[in-house]
Amino acid sequence: MNQLPELPERDLPPGHHRLLKEHLMTEIRRDETQTATTTARPRTRWLRPALVAGAVAAVAAVTVTLTVPSERTERTERTERSERPASQEAAALLEDIALAAEHADMPTGIRDDQFVYIKSKVGWSVQNDGEPAKLEPIHQREVWLSVDGSQQGMLHDPDRRSDHEPLDKETPGIPSNTNYRHLQTLPTDPDKMFKWLNSVSIGSNGKDEANFVLVGDLVSESLMPPAQAAALYRAATKISGVFVIDDAVDAAGRHGVAVARIDDGERTELIFDKKTKEFLGERGVAVEDMQSGFKKGEMTSRTAILERTVVDKVGQRP
Repeated sequence: MNQLPELPERDLPPGHHRLLKEHLMTEIRRDETQTATTTARPRTRWLRPALVAGAVAAVAAVTVTLTVPSERTERTERTERSERPASQEAAALLEDIALAAEHADMPTGIRDDQFVYIKSKVGWSVQNDGEPAKLEPIHQREVWLSVDGSQQGMLHDPDRRSDHEPLDKETPGIPSNTNYRHLQTLPTDPDKMFKWLNSVSIGSNGKDEANFVLVGDLVSESLMPPAQAAALYRAATKISGVFVIDDAVDAAGRHGVAVARIDDGERTELIFDKKTKEFLGERGVAVEDMQSGFKKGEMTSRTAILERTVVDKVGQRP
């Protein structure tokens, strides 16, 4: 069997070293089985394809001439919006989410030898060589993560050929670690949290996108302590181009409100319960025809967090 390449953990933002390993393992299995299927792993935004240029359209009437905004104009407006600070509506929503996070119920007496258990439903994009990308069926995913990062975790995602696959221990002292004990050391001040985001987020096409992706990583597949979670959401108000989607649906079919950002022809939505402001999941939507094959308006990804708690050993379910 091919040897797994050493991962550049020191250069990866929270969440990416684990997901990058999954991507590399997929590549290794693909070489071994000589399959032609390519799967777009979650959170690897630096691998997005280039955009397809749009065309200009106009509609003329007898007495009034109406101009339909061209795709180029729409892209220009999205670019201008992405360069502006988070909208007032988004900032207000993120503050409500932060307040809810501060008072969220958390497991008590968490020990270093325990594991964070997260069960989710996911459906990401897949692409066969030479064929347009498509959205894969929704399937269940489970992950066990060491509370202090000192023990091997485990991923159970048989649809992705990751059936009880061991996850590496985290290297102590790495700023990008996502274990609970390390997350407890992150800033609780929003300004300092924003500086931390800027210092560790990488990839993507710009710092604002990288920061928004990193926020999604942290709230999706980790256990954020309440004070740090609140600071994270308040720091997100400093990310340019963030706006509100009044109705968004996660992979479990739950409706919520989302904070969103557009980049590379794709809108990324972080979805929250409208009443409790609890994080529900994510959704990706193409806002224009994409080179990968997705058409404007099509979903490119969808996830839903079903359960997040702490268990005593790897493989144990609540």
